[in-house]
Amino acid sequence: MRKETIICIIIVIIIVVGNIITQKYTKESVESLSNDLEELKIDLKAKLNNSEEKTNEEMSKAIDKIKEDWESRHDKLAYYIEHNELEKVEDNLTALDSLSETEEYADAIKELDKCVFILKHIQEKYAFNLENIF
Repeated sequence: MRKETIICIIIVIIIVVGNIITQKYTKESVESLSNDLEELKIDLKAKLNNSEEKTNEEMSKAIDKIKEDWESRHDKLAYYIEHNELEKVEDNLTALDSLSETEEYADAIKELDKCVFILKHIQEKYAFNLENIF
């Protein structure tokens, strides 16, 4: 009986520690990508209002940097987050890129907002709290 209790306690500890680690990485990833997307949103709004601060090439490079950052984080996030959730973010980033290239900045901002919303939703959905446990 004592052996089983110890094994159960060890398993619970491993689960809690694993969840803390994954939650921290998810939060860090969402914050990093959201901050990059918010900076891009400022640039897109400036383009929309014709107060061009950045050229289209610079905007394209910024989007490519965000996509590369996402791809590097996607592999680790895919271990514990549903793939369809991650695909939604990837779809929005692709739409953002294409809309920005065609200079449809209003639609690009909408896609950017959707992407930020989905990232925040992923963070909340996989948070370690009583609501999500039960």
